[in-house]
This record gives sequence, C-alpha cells and structure tokens, in this order.
Amino acid sequence: MKSFTALLLSAALFTPLAALAANNAHDHGSSAPQQLQLNAGKKWDTDAPLRQAMAAVHQSVTQILPAAHEGKATAANYDAFGQAIDQQIAYMVENCKLPADADAQLHIVVAELMAGAEAAQGKHGDNQRAAGVVRVAKAANAYGQHFSHTGWKAVALPH
Repeated sequence: MKSFTALLLSAALFTPLAALAANNAHDHGSSAPQQLQLNAGKKWDTDAPLRQAMAAVHQSVTQILPAAHEGKATAANYDAFGQAIDQQIAYMVENCKLPADADAQLHIVVAELMAGAEAAQGKHGDNQRAAGVVRVAKAANAYGQHFSHTGWKAVALPH
C-alpha cells in the first residue's frame, strides 16, 4: 500500500477533504462512489499487518461503542478513539502489502475508517462524534464481509 496511495492516505489523516479524495482516488470521472466487491465470489486475501491493524480497530470500536450509544462517551474518549484508528490506518499504509486488486478494495474500507475517525474526533461537530464511531464499526464489518480474516467477528451494532 505504498506509493501514491500511501501519500494520499497519510495526508488524509491531517486534512478533512483528503478523505473524500481517498474515497475517489480511483474514480475515473464517474460520480458514483465505489462499492466493495468480493474477489470472484470469495473474500480477498489479507496479510499479517492488515489483520493486526484491523484487530486493533475492532478492539477500539467495541470498547467505545456502548458508551457512545448510551451518550456516556466524553470528548476525550472520542478523541482517543479517533487517534487510535488513525494510528492503525498509518500502520496499514506503512506495512500492508496486498495485490493491487485487493488493495483497491481495501482503500474503500480505509476511506470509511478515516471518515469515521475524523467525525469521532469532532471535526464535523460534536453532534457527529457517536456517528463517527458507528461509521468505523460499519467499515470494520464491511472489512470482515469482504476480506479473509480468521476468527473475525462482526461488531454488534446497537440498532
């Protein structure tokens, strides 16, 4: 996941508009957002760094989700959560090495993780922080549906 995409994803950690750019990085003129697809009906292969990072994302989101749902998470909780997700994204960018087709699919998940982390950190207003956590949870679940990760369990969403 190095090269131009790594630069783009790294920049997205620091700029709100870059997340939109990452989501459309492979957009060749169409306005429709990319949608995750399976690899000829099968889940995409993963590597150890990706599985490690996504396991950490899963742990972070399952820890904060109940408090976010109950309205008990503090701004500091949300900020720490968003920073933890950002760190895992940076780790993926630096260490994950997937084939091009799988990598392109992973970019869709990463863009959602970034957008969720950004919202959780209050970059779209304090009223969007809990929604950011849910967005990360949904991205994690999409990852589990489309990528092979032994032992992966979906994040249970409150509603």
